[in-house]
Amino acid sequence: MLCFFDDGSKDNTLQILTTLKNNFPTLIEVISTEKNGGKAEAVRTGVLHCNQQFNQKSIAYLDADLATSLEECVEISHQINSKVLFAFGSRISKIDNQIDRKIYRFFIGRIIATAISHQLGIIVYDTQCGCKVIENELAKKIFQQKFISKWLFDVELFHRIIAIYGKNKISEICREIPLKKWIDIGESKVQFTYFFKLWLDLFKIGKTYKTNS
Repeated sequence: MLCFFDDGSKDNTLQILTTLKNNFPTLIEVISTEKNGGKAEAVRTGVLHCNQQFNQKSIAYLDADLATSLEECVEISHQINSKVLFAFGSRISKIDNQIDRKIYRFFIGRIIATAISHQLGIIVYDTQCGCKVIENELAKKIFQQKFISKWLFDVELFHRIIAIYGKNKISEICREIPLKKWIDIGESKVQFTYFFKLWLDLFKIGKTYKTNS
């Protein structure tokens, strides 16, 4: 079952999703929020809907531009088992893969990723890759509460997993999988000015989860 989540932004996304739903009524669900709550609330709404309506073993989400393909997401989902509860794609550029990313976004991404890894206290290359697969019971726990940030919610997911299992267990229950192919399609909906607000969001996240730990 594929569930598509429209965040309420004013573009033709809902029209496209409705067409897909009409063509594949038993395979596709479309959930539309009343207003744009950012990526965090769109994904959270979709995960909560799936947990209420379906009985899946794991749940995955992808960026709408499909920079990571559905096929590769399915491959990553095969990592989930009784021990591995969280698997996610990573945009690590290697000699045997194709990571097509604008150079400025690569450098900005590395600065942000280094700061995030330092805050989390674990070694992780790419928390922000849009392809993530989560074991269902874990998903129920970490998506229960709303997120602080509209766009950095992936960082909060890691904080919530660490809060449950501790840093020492992360390497056992998580898998970071280098993607075979990732294509930077179009421009991000995140405005460039958010790069400056991002640090405030990251500070709020760090302070909140440090207080709650």
